[in-house]
Amino acid sequence: MARVPVAARNTLNVLNPVRRAPYALARRYRTRRPHPAVELVHQPHPWVRALGLVAVVVLGAWLGLLIVGDVRAPVGPMNTTMTLRPSLTGGTKINISPLGALELNSHHAPVRLDVNVDQLDPVRSQALVDHPERLSGLQDEVARDVQHGTLDLAVRSCVAVVSGATALGLAVYRRPRRALAAGGLALSLLAASGGTAYATWNPESVLEPRFSGLLSSAPSLVGNARSIVTEFDVYQKELARLVTNVTKLYDATSTLPAYTPDPTTIRVLHVSDIHLNPASWKIIASLVEQYKVDVIVDSGDTMDHGSAAENGFLDPIQDLGAPYVWVRGNHDSLTTQRYLERMKNVHVLDNGRAQTVAGLRFAGIGDPQFTPDRSNQPGGDASEELAGARLASALRDQRAAGTPVDLAVAHEPSAAREVDGEVPMVLAGHLHHNEMEIMKYGTRLRLEGSTGGSGLRAVEHKYPAPIEASILYMDRDTRRLQAWDAIKLGGLGLTTAEVSRHLAKENQPGATPSPTSTSPSPPTPSTPAP
Repeated sequence: MARVPVAARNTLNVLNPVRRAPYALARRYRTRRPHPAVELVHQPHPWVRALGLVAVVVLGAWLGLLIVGDVRAPVGPMNTTMTLRPSLTGGTKINISPLGALELNSHHAPVRLDVNVDQLDPVRSQALVDHPERLSGLQDEVARDVQHGTLDLAVRSCVAVVSGATALGLAVYRRPRRALAAGGLALSLLAASGGTAYATWNPESVLEPRFSGLLSSAPSLVGNARSIVTEFDVYQKELARLVTNVTKLYDATSTLPAYTPDPTTIRVLHVSDIHLNPASWKIIASLVEQYKVDVIVDSGDTMDHGSAAENGFLDPIQDLGAPYVWVRGNHDSLTTQRYLERMKNVHVLDNGRAQTVAGLRFAGIGDPQFTPDRSNQPGGDASEELAGARLASALRDQRAAGTPVDLAVAHEPSAAREVDGEVPMVLAGHLHHNEMEIMKYGTRLRLEGSTGGSGLRAVEHKYPAPIEASILYMDRDTRRLQAWDAIKLGGLGLTTAEVSRHLAKENQPGATPSPTSTSPSPPTPSTPAP
């Protein structure tokens, strides 16, 4: 091994401490400096951040629409304000102050189109009055006005939602990039809503409007049942007719036009479950007068306990202005039935007996149960089905005799369902809500709500039950249902009114007309003995 000279070793001994000095200083500094504390900062879950952004976008877009998202546009002789509003159901609402509102199921999207009729332009309306020939071109003018107004509204709504969402995003996040993302997301949301509205656009919705306010007493505002069924190139034409009639309404200082009866239509007023409510008679009389009703059909539960002391309640029936067809409900007694049988202009149906009234042939059966205390009797369902089977047997006998029945009437839906395939339509009640159903073998079942607002039972629930009735438009030649108006009035203590127009499915635009012959009957069951 080579030896290191003594001088060299001495030199190294001197240099080594100098060389190690920086490392020693660093170690000493590290020992004196406190270690940084480690903190765990909770980061929001991605879903929470996403929901927060969506909330900012929706709220900002809504605020933008409220502030700058409306367009003033002329529609024919009227000045209107068009606005988009967030909605779960979509559709179009036309507010005609002070007459009320008209709602159309025009589209299904998370936005609703509100059209407010602000005022009638005196110059344009006077021009229509002075030159009636201009009405023939009004439909094209109205369609153009609506199209231009809608385009302007779309552009302004885009600006409104982007501005609102961006401004709110900037205020919440204080980051331009997040704010711009909120604005872009709002624009995408509006574009998707617009695309959905376009894809689901239903121009024939003008055929089935829902009226509220004073407009509910103007059933002829968009035409009678016959014209609705036959005029299927109707969107522009009916829209122009709507504008024309609104013009007339304003011109006549908001006096509603009288309903003009259609001679080719039989109008049937269907009522049910009056339950001893005296206000029902005034409502029925008013509907008979306004709609020029040809016949009234009552599907039972006119009384509450069926006692002889209640019989005087029935006396106004004679003065309602139309024939009254009646079947017994489970709150009506045989005493009630005998009292009505002695009244003039009243036609009591029971045991499948058929009568021709106002051009229609009716057959019905009384409810086999009598439960004024609403108790459930053993075997009640079986007795209802047995009564329905007896009615079905009577309908088959009528058809075999060459006198087919047009409308069957029962009180309980379970009894009414037994006549499926034996008659074009059957009317019932009992459940206190209205419903229209086409059963398995083609018979249409119409359930009526309570025309008495459930009577004294109106106070049993949180909200009063509505008063409901229907106008059925029957073709005089085929005696088939063409359309119906569902009428709903506010119950006890309320003052609301709503009328909605509906078309029978086979009469809607593009549908194949139904044959006039009776629908095929199901296999005939063995009829239980009465």
